[in-house]
Amino acid sequence: MNALRQSCAVAILAAGSIAAMPSAFAAGASATSTYQSERAVCGQIQQDKAACIREAGAAAQASRQGHLTYAPDATYRQNALARCQAQPAEDRTACEQRVTGTGNTTIEGSVLGGGDIRETVTQVPAASSAPPPPAPAMPLTN
Repeated sequence: MNALRQSCAVAILAAGSIAAMPSAFAAGASATSTYQSERAVCGQIQQDKAACIREAGAAAQASRQGHLTYAPDATYRQNALARCQAQPAEDRTACEQRVTGTGNTTIEGSVLGGGDIRETVTQVPAASSAPPPPAPAMPLTN
């Protein structure tokens, strides 16, 4: 009877493995197509072509092994806002505006070009318009 249970368990595990194989092949196919599209960009961007190909290969390998994951955009935004908390209090609001794209923020550039440049312009009132005091006169010595 014990041998029958073991045989049934082996059969169930084998069936589960076979059922999971198409998804594994699909993940491999997806990694391959992503690798091919990323490699096609190499040589057309401002990165060393050999380094670009190595990085595309490493990403494809990590994807096949299940180590390359993506989070929802909200998670990335939350992480960026958390980094703003490390800024001094007087800079925190501008940091949050850069992350969220609010206020007087402009975003230029691209990831392929080296990254997004986010700039927030904050109007600061001018200092008092009183002229600075004159510099003290130096005594003449002979």
